[in-house]
Amino acid sequence: MNAHHAQRSAMGRYGEDLAARRLAGAGMVVLERNWRCGRTGELDIVARDGEVLVVCEVKTRRGGRYEHPMAAVTPVKAERLRRLAERWIQTHGGAPPGGVRIDLVGVVLPERGAPVVEHARGVA
Repeated sequence: MNAHHAQRSAMGRYGEDLAARRLAGAGMVVLERNWRCGRTGELDIVARDGEVLVVCEVKTRRGGRYEHPMAAVTPVKAERLRRLAERWIQTHGGAPPGGVRIDLVGVVLPERGAPVVEHARGVA
């Protein structure tokens, strides 16, 4: 793992920690983090919001660079998240009464000052 990759994965983990805290602060229960499913991919955070199962994609960016993290869920990405959510449900005993929602947490880390954490519900 090169230094750039190590730095990016540390930044991603930090963003996921902030995201998990934000979701918990909103009254959600974080069930799982970084759930992998073979080659299909990974769910950053799986949580419950009352009766609803929430699959949460976390995007962390440095301030001022690249696209805004909230632009990150394309239709293709959303479809993959839905498939992964189905897999998660199959391996964890069935769908919750409230169904499944896909949320996005965007974390922007500015050069100075506190990180900006945005939570968008039902992005896809």
